[in-house]
Amino acid sequence: SADGGRNLSLDSIPMGLPMSDPTAWATAMNNLGMAPMGMTGQPLLPDFDPALGMMTGIPPINPMMPGLGIVPPPIPPDMPAVKEIIHCKSCTLFPPNPHLPPPATRERPPGCKTVFVGGLPENGTEQIIMEVFEQCGEVIAIRKSKKNFCHIRFAEEFMVDKALYLSGYRIRLGSSTDKKDTGRLHVDFAQARDDLYEWECKQRMLAREERHRRRLAEERFRPPSPPPVVHYSDHECSVVAEKLKDDTKFSEAIQTLLTWIERGEVNRRTANNFYSMIQSANSHIRRLINEKAAHEKEMEEAKEKFKLALSGILVQFEQIVAVYHSASKQKAWDHFTKAQRKNISVWCKQAEEIRNIHNDELMGIRREEEMEMSDEEIEDPSEMKETEESALVSQVEALKEENDSLRWQLDAYRNEVELLKQEQGKATRDEDTTKEQQMKLLQQALQGMQKHLLKVQEEYKKREAELEKVKEDKLKVETLLENLKEQESSTPRVCACSQEKECPVEKTLSNSPVKSEREVLLVGIISTFLHVHPFGASIEYICSYLQRLDSKICTAEVEVLMTRLQNTFRQELSGVGASLEKRWKFCGFDGLKMT
Repeated sequence: SADGGRNLSLDSIPMGLPMSDPTAWATAMNNLGMAPMGMTGQPLLPDFDPALGMMTGIPPINPMMPGLGIVPPPIPPDMPAVKEIIHCKSCTLFPPNPHLPPPATRERPPGCKTVFVGGLPENGTEQIIMEVFEQCGEVIAIRKSKKNFCHIRFAEEFMVDKALYLSGYRIRLGSSTDKKDTGRLHVDFAQARDDLYEWECKQRMLAREERHRRRLAEERFRPPSPPPVVHYSDHECSVVAEKLKDDTKFSEAIQTLLTWIERGEVNRRTANNFYSMIQSANSHIRRLINEKAAHEKEMEEAKEKFKLALSGILVQFEQIVAVYHSASKQKAWDHFTKAQRKNISVWCKQAEEIRNIHNDELMGIRREEEMEMSDEEIEDPSEMKETEESALVSQVEALKEENDSLRWQLDAYRNEVELLKQEQGKATRDEDTTKEQQMKLLQQALQGMQKHLLKVQEEYKKREAELEKVKEDKLKVETLLENLKEQESSTPRVCACSQEKECPVEKTLSNSPVKSEREVLLVGIISTFLHVHPFGASIEYICSYLQRLDSKICTAEVEVLMTRLQNTFRQELSGVGASLEKRWKFCGFDGLKMT
């Protein structure tokens, strides 16, 4: 067909045609700093060096020599373009006047691979067009009109820029001067549906790649989804039970256990397995508590280290301040210049401020420790006597340290007062007034420190008295325990004596305040309970113990029964003020002697 004849390619052109001189095109390309290319797209000179702008291995060639080569791409407008005569096999191309403006072009369509070529000679054929424009790149199709223009479609977009370089050239077929054999080329962008379709396909492909790239980036930053939980089986149950005992795999195993329970995997057959796993989870609490205790211990050690370091820093600050005060004395002060005295006084004030800040911080830490210790005493009143003694000893040591630091500060204030007294006679009246004010402030501070010191000493004495009282209470408790042990050893003898006496059971029941066997049982249980509590117990405490055995027992019934048995139970008041409390004690051993 006609279209098939017009669609020419590089394969349809005979490549055995002789070239007059291929070095002319190579020279032109070399002058523009581009690699020379042949008709087949292969480099004419493999040893071309674009950095040097010249071809190695061949002598300089005259650019006006005839030859065949490739059309270079357009040069930037800021560079002067030097266009040369191009000699082809069937035609010759003459460059336009360099002083004329560049030919106008339309706006480039997206993905343009097709150019419009106008101003062709009337006798021009597709073979001549192919011969001229195939040097710009691979030509896919040529659509020639009956008039003097055609459309050429290239394989790539950059080939269009090379074809635009030929716009404005005058073409002459052979050596003829006939008007039908000459023309002026006008090359411009052309809008084709195929180019637009390919460009849209390429844009969609790029968009897909961008979405895929963005999705990969999002997945990389997205946290990984948890692995699916396996279904319950005896084997998986044993695996999870082993993981529950491992600290590193406990979180994974407990999540699996939770999922199984929520799924409803617990039944009569698997109840024992689930109970063992729950028991393992409960045992993990101990490990967590131990871990927390270890961290708390580390935190306490860090606090102690910080407190020791802070006290050392405070000692060094005190030494530095003492140096400043000694330098402010008259013996050394007179030898310094005014600037030196000013610097020393400024440094002394700064050091005192920093020292006071550190001292306040240390005192705050100690107050917090004392408050924590007092809170622990309030929360745990039933601690052993040994822990109370150790707490008191530690408080006494803390008070000693605080007493030492207060004495140190008191000595520093005394030194400051002495210095102010010595300098008071030499200073002017204005300075005297300021020094008097300072003296008053220092005296007030000194009085406050002395009061605080007296309070600390009184508290220290109170703590020592409390410590002695605790020791005495401890001795009393030990003696009471020994007496109770002796009484327990004497109880079997009394029981044996009572068995030897032959008294009718009916008479004893009728004469005793106990009216039924249930009350006898209650008396025995209450006696045993109070025997274990030698310091007595409240009626609510006793009833709470009895109600564990029988929920029908009421407090009034128990209190009436114990009131009737005055030789067995005795009621006493303990405590002072708001803490006053009635306690029942077991006095059966003393009552036995009285009866």
